[in-house]
Amino acid sequence: MSLRTLIFGLVLALSAGPLPAASDATVPGDSIYRLADAYTNQDGRDFQLADGRGRVRLVAMFYTSCRYVCPLIIDSAKGVEHALSPAERERLQVLLVSLDPARDDPAALKSVFDKRRLPGDRWTLARTEAGGVRRLAAVLGIRYRPLADGEFNHTSALVLLDAEGRVLARTETLGSVTDPAFLAAVKAALAAPAS
Repeated sequence: MSLRTLIFGLVLALSAGPLPAASDATVPGDSIYRLADAYTNQDGRDFQLADGRGRVRLVAMFYTSCRYVCPLIIDSAKGVEHALSPAERERLQVLLVSLDPARDDPAALKSVFDKRRLPGDRWTLARTEAGGVRRLAAVLGIRYRPLADGEFNHTSALVLLDAEGRVLARTETLGSVTDPAFLAAVKAALAAPAS
């Protein structure tokens, strides 16, 4: 058993979070798709993380009222996309989950989605309840804490998931120049045959 699987099992046990009902036996033990929290996207549609199964994903955590680092997280994910071929880009999904469920309702998510002109066929901005935020942050290795002024101090990272929801790579290098090792991992994941 890997350390990641052990940590993941502890997160599930401590949170009393259920497994996805439809595919309990087939979801790998270290997959984030074992988290069964309900999410809502920028269009007000509900989903679970496991609904993305079968697609390679970039995942990050952000919040809509952030004026500095979170826009850079979005730009960094866009930079990864722009470094891909059109065929690769079509196979990559991007999921940004809010750290601020109290303020980030679907309307706030949609506002950022529209303002940043994100492609609706590949990008999802989402929210979940506070417990779901904690569970997802724990399995992705994202540290965060609310500040007195309503802002959040948080890890700024892009996390690459394979088609089964397992963490393949991560980068905390944000900005206009894409982390070459992370980009190579994205391209390798996209080139891998579907499982």
